[in-house]
Amino acid sequence: MKIPCEIVVWYVLPTIRREVARELVFKHGMSQAQVARKFEVTDAAISQYLKKKRGENETIQNSRNYELFCEEIKKSAGYLAAEGSDFVTEMCRLCNVVKNCGMLAEIYEQYTGYTPPMCAMADAEIQRLMLKE
Repeated sequence: MKIPCEIVVWYVLPTIRREVARELVFKHGMSQAQVARKFEVTDAAISQYLKKKRGENETIQNSRNYELFCEEIKKSAGYLAAEGSDFVTEMCRLCNVVKNCGMLAEIYEQYTGYTPPMCAMADAEIQRLMLKE
């Protein structure tokens, strides 16, 4: 059985990177090289994100929380473009958004076929389950 962190590494982080890269290049006018330096990846990796050869994930795009995800991506890109935050902080923030809106649990169940463990559930969902006990 995969742990939720593996799901994040394989499916969530590439999609976050793709979306943030697209925002930085197309909305904030940064070059691929500038984005690559921020992400600490190659220019070629950013090119693949922009061409949707990396980071494509239908489960995320079809999630009921996709609009919220996109809004948070825009915020993170804005913070990064204005140098009001750093890449690591924004990736952690976005990963928390994915978890706390319930998207991680959705993705986990979709890819593993198992009920998500508590650590993959939104904090509110964990609280609801604990109250049932």
